[in-house]
Amino acid sequence: MNTRRATIYAPATPPGRSALGVLRLSGAAAALVAERLAGRVPAPRRATLAELRDPASGALLDEVLLLYFPAPASNTGEDVLEIQHHGGAAVIRSLVEVLAAMPELRPAEPGEFTRRAFLAGKLDLTAAEGLADLIDATSAAQARAALRQMDGALGRRYAEWRERLLRALALLEAEIDFAAEEEVPESLWDAVGPDLAALAGELRGHLDDGGRGERLRTGLAIAVIGAPNVGKSSLVNAIARREVAIVTPFPGTTRDVIEVALDLGGLPVTLLDTAGLRDSDDPIEREGIARARARAASADLRLLVVDDPAALSPAGDADPATLRVLNKLDLLGHHRAERVIGVSATTGEGLDQLLTALTTHARDRLPGTDEVLLTRARHRTALQDALGALERAQALGGAADLGLLAEEIRLAGRAIGRITGAFGVEDILDRVFSEFCIGK
Repeated sequence: MNTRRATIYAPATPPGRSALGVLRLSGAAAALVAERLAGRVPAPRRATLAELRDPASGALLDEVLLLYFPAPASNTGEDVLEIQHHGGAAVIRSLVEVLAAMPELRPAEPGEFTRRAFLAGKLDLTAAEGLADLIDATSAAQARAALRQMDGALGRRYAEWRERLLRALALLEAEIDFAAEEEVPESLWDAVGPDLAALAGELRGHLDDGGRGERLRTGLAIAVIGAPNVGKSSLVNAIARREVAIVTPFPGTTRDVIEVALDLGGLPVTLLDTAGLRDSDDPIEREGIARARARAASADLRLLVVDDPAALSPAGDADPATLRVLNKLDLLGHHRAERVIGVSATTGEGLDQLLTALTTHARDRLPGTDEVLLTRARHRTALQDALGALERAQALGGAADLGLLAEEIRLAGRAIGRITGAFGVEDILDRVFSEFCIGK
């Protein structure tokens, strides 16, 4: 048996106690499994109530809903059986044990259902990655962007670019092979040069996005920095509205960087609580301070927390990527200073103003979800390769050897094809689909 195309099975819902769970199968033996467990194959695409029994002992396993999708009208292009069962751990364990005993079946690998959908032409790689992003989304903005990508918005743009390259390549190949025929343009460069230049400009614009698409996927990083005991951890707890960081009156309590994922006005934010910045003889604390400085340097925004107005630098000296926060207003009393937000992590005073400022910053740094976003490093690398090939083609110009010009355009098309899976993707499939959970 070809194990790669064997019928696979996996739970599609996470382990644990719940009212319902879902177990999926894909492959030629899906109908056979329904026959063995339920005594019949349900009507296609109709939810069917059935009792499942162990084929060996006849013991009742569960009362379930069965959904059967015959090939090719399924999400994988193969026969698919979906078992909606009760969500107890004992139920799913008994179902999996029965399936494991069937020689026609094997457990699915991570992302294998989606991989089979890709191989069946049901979606391209960008749509598959959009599905992975949707599963991992923690904010409304991430979910909307992932849905657009899963719906094919990004894949359609890349496919259109590749089609333009293929048209130019076809003209070049025709000139090389059939130069004597009348339908070939007299001035080939006049026919293909302007569109290649326009396409190169579109690629540059897509690449010159400041990494906003990648930032939306991972979340905006906001580092909370400052001297020991100014209330950084207390402020992080107040913003997160839960106890995520240890708070003590002793300096140096926070040693490592603590990350807190937040949904800030529907936008993804990762808040970083860092070690207090000071000179220290403690090697562990020194390492924590070094990590704090490194994470602060790479963060999208820094919250500089002080508890003494005298520690604030003049407003004109402030870093635009640093938001200055004066904490402990409950002890200091009201204080006004330019480009400073006063708060009390203890009483909550000023927190609404701080959250508004953070939300405004996040909206300025993150893209609108109606944009077609460049979301992954592998996309960026492939597009840079394509742009490089186009720029070399433009440098060659109309006086170039046609074979050299055709090769550069061919390289550009192949680079874009790697993104969607239209060309040369075997080396990246394992990496793409290994990020999925088992049931997808």
